[in-house]
Amino acid sequence: MKRWVFFLTALALLLSCSGEKKVEVCRLQTNYGAMVFRFFEEEAPVTSAHIKELVREGFYDGKDFYRIVKGHVIQTGGGGDAVPPEFNQHKHIVGAVGLARGNDPYSGDSSFYICLAERPHLDGRYTVFGQLVQGFDVLKTIGEVEVDEQFLGPDRIAFHKPRKPVLIEKATIEEMLIPAEKE
Repeated sequence: MKRWVFFLTALALLLSCSGEKKVEVCRLQTNYGAMVFRFFEEEAPVTSAHIKELVREGFYDGKDFYRIVKGHVIQTGGGGDAVPPEFNQHKHIVGAVGLARGNDPYSGDSSFYICLAERPHLDGRYTVFGQLVQGFDVLKTIGEVEVDEQFLGPDRIAFHKPRKPVLIEKATIEEMLIPAEKE
């Protein structure tokens, strides 16, 4: 019995020193596979809480990635209450998750994008509230689907619509161990 207590204590100590932390992540199960992103809750607390609430309500279940711009972003969501911008130092790198918006910085709501490539011209201008930690292969596959090119509005914004639906079958909030360097 003493050996088991010693073993379990040592194991708990080892795990607590492993440099990993349990955090909440969002799993997007799509018809192309799963993508998982972690939240930047310290830098974007309002946006992170807002997106988590929508996920828990099932808002994204059945939503499509209606905008896929090769070499730029994939985008889903749309509608609902706006949240204030939370511009921060996180860069728009591959897998960065940001709050989409119109020209008004206060117009971001439920719509978010995931970067397919580095997009430094967006840094500091949009709220980056998360980062993909799994499913980069799925992101790449979705980013390569065939689209019908559309440039909408007076600013001619690219809203390239996929020819075949790219759906979020289920979005969930889960806990995951994240290495300390990814915190």
